[in-house]
Amino acid sequence: MTTLASGTDTLTRDALTVLQPGFTGTTAPDWLLRRLGEGLASVGLFGRNIASPGQLAALTAQLRVERDDVLVAIDEEGGDVTRLEVRSGSSFPGNHALGAVDDVELTHQVAHELGRRLASCGVNLNWAPSADVNSDPRNPVIGVRSFGADTELAARHTAAYVTGLQSAGVAACTKHFPGHGDTAVDSHHALPRIDVSADVLAERELAPFRAAIAAGTRAVMSAHILVPALDPDRPATLSRRILTGLLRDELGYDGLIVTDGMEMRAIAGTYGIERGSVLAIAAGADAICVGGGLADDATVLRLRDALVGAVRAGELPEERLAEAADRVRALARWAGAAGSPAESTHGTEIGLHAARRALTVTAAPGLGSPDTFEPLTEPPYVAALTPVANIAVGDETPWGVAAELIHLLPGTVTGSFSAGDGPEKEAGESAGRAALQAAGPRRIVAVVRDEHRHPWMAAALDALLAARPDTIVVEMGVPQASPRGALHIATHGAARVCGRAAAEVITGVPGL
Repeated sequence: MTTLASGTDTLTRDALTVLQPGFTGTTAPDWLLRRLGEGLASVGLFGRNIASPGQLAALTAQLRVERDDVLVAIDEEGGDVTRLEVRSGSSFPGNHALGAVDDVELTHQVAHELGRRLASCGVNLNWAPSADVNSDPRNPVIGVRSFGADTELAARHTAAYVTGLQSAGVAACTKHFPGHGDTAVDSHHALPRIDVSADVLAERELAPFRAAIAAGTRAVMSAHILVPALDPDRPATLSRRILTGLLRDELGYDGLIVTDGMEMRAIAGTYGIERGSVLAIAAGADAICVGGGLADDATVLRLRDALVGAVRAGELPEERLAEAADRVRALARWAGAAGSPAESTHGTEIGLHAARRALTVTAAPGLGSPDTFEPLTEPPYVAALTPVANIAVGDETPWGVAAELIHLLPGTVTGSFSAGDGPEKEAGESAGRAALQAAGPRRIVAVVRDEHRHPWMAAALDALLAARPDTIVVEMGVPQASPRGALHIATHGAARVCGRAAAEVITGVPGL
């Protein structure tokens, strides 16, 4: 049963209850277990905490010995952003691939299976789905995490994802309110600004969130973005006009509001995490996510004390903090009532099935059609044109088609090329020449990710295709650039199953 340390007053317990901290290691540290006994009600997990499904189940069981109703949250979107399979790549394609298929029942099935796997490991809150409409193709942080640039498509798939995930007993946390799609700045690094009218926001950005609320999403995550049409002074996470006035009052949402990571520079660099956390709770947030980069007892105590101090100083109404803590406990009760995960009803290969359906295959002009493409029978050279990793994805998650081609065509050789230093065009040309030299006589498979956002990548492809027009191009980001290459395969994401689906086309190996 849940126990709280005697001597911990109500105000202090409430301040701990609204925190969602991370930690390091694959077992729970003593300080975390101690804080759970004092009132902490949520824990956030990251790739660093997960070695295997069995280890994760043991970790969540360890947490529940101390507090049986603890909310265990994770950032598991599938696709490019995975924590369950951070070292191998995801078994599920991400949102953009699902949007490319545009089958809401398939999206529901994928989300249900992903939720079932989370629940079987003891995770009951998923910081997903991303409901952002990717209206700016330069977006460095959303991209394939979005269902697409079409508002209605994003709305219907957001709703399907929410219902699929929650049907497995895992609470959905729809993000990043009020919409992070129309920005070319990553809020991990700086504060993005979205300069569109309130009417555009209502019609475009808010539509998927309205759909998520109608579908019963149990949580919503705020975005660290400045939207002057809604609040010219404070980012959404700290804005009462946005969290309370818009999300609560206008949209009628009454579930849990979670902040994005408070250690992100958009907040920490301007307000600091302590002041930012106080302002977020005052604005209407109910849970403070912190721990992507800050994960220790000292951080938890600093935030707890900042909230308690703000109440005692009259800067934060005690009733507001109590209301936030009550919402955290209400979600914990819902999760506890959800019971054990159901058996899989869609098959464990649903992710690969979806990835295959998401492929768009195009032949170069004058080189026939995809139907006349001769699959490779000899091991190729895979030239991975590698951009700087998105922080949300992380450097440690592998991507590409090389591993799958090595499996299907043993002897496949691979190399990674990047812009390096110097002017982008020159760097790209240099990368292209290096890839040509490394490939020798082998057929080249060039793998790119968001070619349209990286001039050096486009220049590298120019060099490759000028010398070797039979090069096969695999685009694993948003396929915004025009298709080119003897065969162009758009996977709409870089999950492991997306690479597998592309490799099957390249080799002609039938789906298993």
